Amino acid sequence: MTTWPILSVTTFLPAVGALIVYLSRGDDEASRRNSRWIALWTTLITFAVSVILVMRFDPNTADFQFVEKANWLATGITYHMGVDGISLPLVILTTAVMPFCIIASWKAITNRVREYMMAFLILETLMVGTFSALDLVLFYLFFEGGLIPMFLIIGVWGGPRRVYASFKFFLYTLLGSVLMLLAIMALYWNGGTTDIPTLMHTAVPRSLQTWAWLAFFASFAVKMPMWPVHTWLPDAHVEAPTAGSVVLAAILLKMGGYGFLRFSLPMFPLASHDFAPLIFTLSAIAIIYTSLVALMQEDMKKLIAYSSVAHMGFVTMGIFAGTMQGVAGGMFQMISHGIVSGALFLCVGVVYDRLHTREIAAYGGLVNRMPLYAMTFMVFTMANVGLPGTSGFVGEFMTLLGTFKVSIPTAFFATFGVILSAGYALWLYRKVVFGALVKPSLTSMKDLTLRECVILFPMIALTILFGVYPKPVLDMSAASVQQLVNNYNTAVTAVKAAALLQ
Repeated sequence: MTTWPILSVTTFLPAVGALIVYLSRGDDEASRRNSRWIALWTTLITFAVSVILVMRFDPNTADFQFVEKANWLATGITYHMGVDGISLPLVILTTAVMPFCIIASWKAITNRVREYMMAFLILETLMVGTFSALDLVLFYLFFEGGLIPMFLIIGVWGGPRRVYASFKFFLYTLLGSVLMLLAIMALYWNGGTTDIPTLMHTAVPRSLQTWAWLAFFASFAVKMPMWPVHTWLPDAHVEAPTAGSVVLAAILLKMGGYGFLRFSLPMFPLASHDFAPLIFTLSAIAIIYTSLVALMQEDMKKLIAYSSVAHMGFVTMGIFAGTMQGVAGGMFQMISHGIVSGALFLCVGVVYDRLHTREIAAYGGLVNRMPLYAMTFMVFTMANVGLPGTSGFVGEFMTLLGTFKVSIPTAFFATFGVILSAGYALWLYRKVVFGALVKPSLTSMKDLTLRECVILFPMIALTILFGVYPKPVLDMSAASVQQLVNNYNTAVTAVKAAALLQ
């Protein structure tokens, strides 16, 4: 066990980097360059520290590890941090994606560079804190705090309708979270503590379970986002800068799924079981409806944004199936989607930097000028479709397998989503990459630069590695997922047995 507070270091190192960026004042080119390098080194060192977490993590136990606890507020609210097999993969995903975001913004962002880098570094601290917090109030502060830097990233450095998109994002997410705050207060009054590990083993009355589940659901459903509260996402993606879209798709959406795994299933198992048919219905609608909407899009980012909603439908479906394959598949799908959708937004950013349009109709025949780009884009398109041999297949297959045991109609309808995803993803690829190079604006397009290769090639490697060998991710979360599923099934079985005796 480590003697130094490694989790706090991983969490707050980016905030220290943001402070250093703030102190390197000036608006000349040298200051902007310094801000970029400080941000890049901060994210790389944070990732290196988080790798130590993985190396010292024991995957054979479901207990929280690297636990840090200190008194904070007089009412029993503590500074309590720790990770298990459910939160650690998401912490690593966060620290791994952030350096790519900084490199992707290297030349794309030229105004207010210092403030931009600070926003990203503070956002990283808040995201890692969300996945590591073991106190409800601490979790809520990190969870909500992430709204502010993301609001600024979209609102200041976004596209023409950035103010509308940023306010829509902020208000949707905040509205759901206000209800979650009320549920946190109710849980505190019921259990006398805000300590998450304690509350996971505290009996919650059936009536309170229902209302608390709905309150938490309101917040996490918007964050995922689930149909029909998904409408803020396409607007936010379209207006956000490339790196903002990457963070939004790769990490911020996963907070909803993490919330379901950390709170809804363990703390409210009976309510989760009762509301599972509702989740299955919403997930199936999300998978089919948003896939059909994606087929109609003319903007590349909007198409990928709708595909994200469909893929998150697989996650919610798998989690609330309450089976080992379903929950493990939902967990794996979150990691896979983080890599693949983040990479797809980076691919859109590559051509946007050259032509300054995301209209699908503006492109065509890029394979003639950008063969390396065409190959890269193809790998991520195939992973998005769920082609066997890519990480996208493993998560979708496991969630379908886990859901099939519980609800055959849901799995049946969700499988149509796989077919539809092939439709919109391959249509996008054909329109952009294949065909004759007839548009004059495309004849001067340059292939991937070294900087872009540095960002995209590691993601290709991970997509194929986890598609062929998913064991590292599945093993890391196996013990925690097993305990979660066992506790959930025990609670549900006990209630059913009691009902039969009456």
